[in-house]
Amino acid sequence: MTHLMSRAARRHRPLVLLSAAMAVLAVVTAVGMVADPRVLTGVPIWLKPFKFSVSFVVYGITLAWMLAQLPRRSRVGEWAASVVVATALIEMAVIVGQVLRGTTSHYNATSPLNAALWRVMGAAVMVLFVAHVVVAVTLLVRRAGDRVTRWAMGFGLGVSALGMLVAVPMTQPGQASADAGITGAHSVGVPDGGPGLPVLGWSTTGGDLRIGHFVGLHAMQALPILAFLLRRYLGRRLDETDRVRLLAVAGTGYGVLTLLLTWQALRGQPLLRPDLTTVAALAALVAATALATTAVVVSRRRRPDLALAA
Repeated sequence: MTHLMSRAARRHRPLVLLSAAMAVLAVVTAVGMVADPRVLTGVPIWLKPFKFSVSFVVYGITLAWMLAQLPRRSRVGEWAASVVVATALIEMAVIVGQVLRGTTSHYNATSPLNAALWRVMGAAVMVLFVAHVVVAVTLLVRRAGDRVTRWAMGFGLGVSALGMLVAVPMTQPGQASADAGITGAHSVGVPDGGPGLPVLGWSTTGGDLRIGHFVGLHAMQALPILAFLLRRYLGRRLDETDRVRLLAVAGTGYGVLTLLLTWQALRGQPLLRPDLTTVAALAALVAATALATTAVVVSRRRRPDLALAA
């Protein structure tokens, strides 16, 4: 692990420094949640910067690790990663700054200053998305890591990009709040700030677009971890081609799950109270994923027999 982090730091130090800074901020904001009694949109005022700082810790470390898989340095990839760092810092500066001012950062156009800060955040997010895609393309074109790792990173970054896109409905006109100057919302069918799951805050009374956003974003960690587990525990039973096929099944299923959760939220349903249509769609996804996984395993078992018959 130490070797991997050392290599990641050499390949892109700004990402590692971003993760370290966000780790410190996570501690500070965690203390803030305990020490500061203020509540904003139904949750402790420091909860949003805490969640964002933790998210950027994980994102920065993951992206640095991925760049460390490149066989040689890539100026384009490193430049794009530096853009990610810059936009992350801008976004966090606005979020923390607005907390210090005692107001919200997202969807807030209640004054010229708040509107300007919200526009800055929106522009930063769009630039971060483009930089994220550039890093993904660089890793695929430059053939980073072994074949299985490369597929895991490709699917992971691709589904993470999808996770970023499914947040777009939060800013659409239909999500505008009845409150003057609030131009979006993450809840559907209920006001933001209502009853929610502990820590995560996802609505328990209506739809919540943050769920698909969250799940999609973390594909870039989940799928490389799956690749590691397949190599560690099934490396002798499954060859490289079989592991790539299983990753393709998992990546596709993960992407569909992200869309399914967003679709559920757009219909105003809480995560833990789906209707029969949502349950049926989830069951179909599970069945299709299980069937595809079984097909890969069965194909692997038959291959030696086919070779002998030939």
